Amino acid sequence: MLKPIVEYKDVHKSFGEVEVLKGINLDIYPGEKIAVIGPSGSGKTTIIRMLMTLEEPTSGDIYVDGKNLWKMEKNGEMVRANEKHLREIRSDIGMVFQHFNLFPHMTILENCMTAPIHVKKEDKEEVRERSIHMLERVGLGDKLNNYPSQLSGGQKQRVAMARALVMRPKIMLFDEVTSALDPELVGEVLEVIRDLAKHEDMAMVLVTHEMDFALDIADKVLFLDKGIIAEQGTAREVIEQSDNARLQEFLRRFRK
Repeated sequence: MLKPIVEYKDVHKSFGEVEVLKGINLDIYPGEKIAVIGPSGSGKTTIIRMLMTLEEPTSGDIYVDGKNLWKMEKNGEMVRANEKHLREIRSDIGMVFQHFNLFPHMTILENCMTAPIHVKKEDKEEVRERSIHMLERVGLGDKLNNYPSQLSGGQKQRVAMARALVMRPKIMLFDEVTSALDPELVGEVLEVIRDLAKHEDMAMVLVTHEMDFALDIADKVLFLDKGIIAEQGTAREVIEQSDNARLQEFLRRFRK
């Protein structure tokens, strides 16, 4: 029986007095492609930031490959995870952010090579070959020695994807990766993600407002509203067939 690669169990998250997530229960299976949709402030980004260890749950548990992400055993008790534990589990997770986060003083090839060499202590030549392959994969094989400042927003976002892929993650997280791009650049980035979804067997979680894109690639769609998963199912069930009033109101904004 196939086991989830990620499990959220009654996960809550508060920022001060504001409870952003109110009991999230979610299983993500190996290779599954999940789109997360919902209005601003519904908790979409917080869900994936907790998986990337950028935000800590207020309560509840997250498991990755059966291991508790935020807790570890010490002297027979479960205690708050230390940085070594977090880093070890996080090494299977890649994330692409809205704003690229590339190192401006490095070429795009160096940007891709840095983490595997310094974090995973991998062989430099092997990492170089893999980085070149991934940059070619996202259509940037002719830009290896360019710096981020010499690239368009869409090209920078594709570098960010290649950099995450070089780490060979089991799970890839995409946080509204097209929202900071000029409209004419959105298509090239979505095309790369579409190709990855089709040909890679890693799990993918995409926070997105591109409904047609979600319909095209997602095995499952989650609609978040006011900190809960208000609707979930196949892309068609959620985006085209649901009679949830809040979801319908949200979707109307994206329909021509």
